[in-house]
Amino acid sequence: MTSLNLADMLALFLSVIGPQKVLLSFARIAQVLDATSVRLTAMIAAVASMGIGLVCAFTAPWLAAFFDISTPALELAAGVAFFVYALALVFGIHVDLADPAHGSALDTGPHGDGGGKGGGGGGGGAGTEADPEHPISSGVRTLMLPWVVSPLAVAAVLEESLIAANWGARWVVAIAFALIAILNAVFGIVLGPLLGRTHDNVLEVFSRLLGILLAAVGVQLFLIGLTTLGVIHSSQ
Repeated sequence: MTSLNLADMLALFLSVIGPQKVLLSFARIAQVLDATSVRLTAMIAAVASMGIGLVCAFTAPWLAAFFDISTPALELAAGVAFFVYALALVFGIHVDLADPAHGSALDTGPHGDGGGKGGGGGGGGAGTEADPEHPISSGVRTLMLPWVVSPLAVAAVLEESLIAANWGARWVVAIAFALIAILNAVFGIVLGPLLGRTHDNVLEVFSRLLGILLAAVGVQLFLIGLTTLGVIHSSQ
């Protein structure tokens, strides 16, 4: 993007980190946590996300110089990371909390060894069960990749901040990012408990569909990186 006005920034961040990217994770949190914990998790995750966005927006030139990062490298790395995350969704491998249907089962086997239902399956979620004694930390962990430290969002903030001409433009980037983080928190608080009562099979259908769409986003960003490098022509 060449324009750094607030409307364009809001549209950009809404597409890369908007509620459509995080509501499924909120649904899984709400299946495990009570309503109060869901609200606290949403607010803490929003504050953490805003903090990361603020730091990236104002330190982008120094971060890029210190790590010797180019814009194409950002686009390629973010595309690959998000593609891997989306691919996990497509194949039902949850990289955050375990499925609610499996989480309790992991503790119900003989001697607490996870020998119950789902102990041998469940994909990547099996190692990160919801902890009723630490609901906030486990909830924030669930939101870490799709929201708090979204590869697409971090890449977008850094890229837009790198092309910003002054501190005022970087403030626009940071404010737009913060507004979308607040919007995500509102959607999570309002719709999370409702989605938490949705049947697991319905959530799995939406999870796989979203995974396919997000995989396409990751591939598209990777292709943009290749185009920026001149590996492929922009008309292809």
